[in-house]
Amino acid sequence: QVQVVESGGGLVQPGGSLRLSCAGTGFTFSNYAMSWYRQGPGKERELVAAITSTGITTNYPDSVKGRFTISRHRDKPMAYLTMNSLKPEDTAVYYCKVRVLSRDFWGQGTQVTVSS
Repeated sequence: QVQVVESGGGLVQPGGSLRLSCAGTGFTFSNYAMSWYRQGPGKERELVAAITSTGITTNYPDSVKGRFTISRHRDKPMAYLTMNSLKPEDTAVYYCKVRVLSRDFWGQGTQVTVSS
């Protein structure tokens, strides 16, 4: 069955960097767009990055543009979210998502905490 699994979260100081990974199984990874969302304490889940199946087009909200980069591995069923210049307000659980046959599949999430 379709599964996505996130990894790479942790505690980082303000201004630091982290790279999250998303491994996809149960579907032809290269055929599908991938996206990253986050949900901070007391907040709604929000989109932070998306990438097309080809990897040519990416999309970011203004809150992370210029700091976050989404990418996908050329040969492996992996997507990544590289986060630089992290701020305390980036603290959240980060989720990977894929939409297959009009159904959204989410990972279990990985916690990112930005604190000194």
